[in-house]
Amino acid sequence: MQPIQRQNLLELKDIRFAFGSRAPLFDDLSIEIPKGKVIVIMGPSGCGKSTLLSLIGGRQRLQHGEITFDGEPIRPSHRRSLYAIRRKMGMLFQSSALLTDLSVFENIAYPLREHTRLNDELIRIIVLMKLQLVGLRGAADLMPAELSGGMARRVALARAIVLDPALVMYDEPFTGLDPISLGVVVKLIRELNDALEMTSVVVTHDVKEGCSIADYVYILGRGSLLGSGTVEELRASDNPDVRQFMDGLPDGPVPYHYPAPPFADDLMEKHS
Repeated sequence: MQPIQRQNLLELKDIRFAFGSRAPLFDDLSIEIPKGKVIVIMGPSGCGKSTLLSLIGGRQRLQHGEITFDGEPIRPSHRRSLYAIRRKMGMLFQSSALLTDLSVFENIAYPLREHTRLNDELIRIIVLMKLQLVGLRGAADLMPAELSGGMARRVALARAIVLDPALVMYDEPFTGLDPISLGVVVKLIRELNDALEMTSVVVTHDVKEGCSIADYVYILGRGSLLGSGTVEELRASDNPDVRQFMDGLPDGPVPYHYPAPPFADDLMEKHS
């Protein structure tokens, strides 16, 4: 029997999630992540973009709905199947999250030592190959404290792809980088996705850089999907939510002022 050929690597169906008794971050949200594409998820700060990655990785549990990876449900309570799925995922954290007491080489080698039985010579070859891909083979013996922010991000990217994952998730990969490092990271995300035939999910609030590499974009906000489409479709959209985010408008569907009683009432109460 031929294996089923699935178009989508990830499917999020009618998911609902909230922290405690707070308003839901997501309420019946559905998203599809096609194989081999760079999917960019954007939205204002606090809309749940990073939490969405935690749900995909099984670090948080849904209150409702289902997330499937290549047809297999992601269930945090089923540890064996969850860990098997996680081996097919790579993660680039916003802070890079390098282990400070390990060299660049050992940071990248760590997943191989934990999840495979490869001998030291094979591990050495794989690590050097991944460092070559991100342009840092010469930095193999450096410690994380000796790296610039951009170099640390590239080392973290090499670690994220060292097990040749089907999916790589990027949590705000452009934050805090100088223009040159930013350009390098943008280039690497696009080129590595295509060269290694991966699927990439990039979470960012950087409209310019996100749109420069996206095959498809989802815009989140107010617990739901505000808009989705190709970059060209979103730029041509007349949806007020989409327009406010894409154009960086200070006021609109997302108001400038946080909800509060009338200003005059506040002032009068202060003097009473």
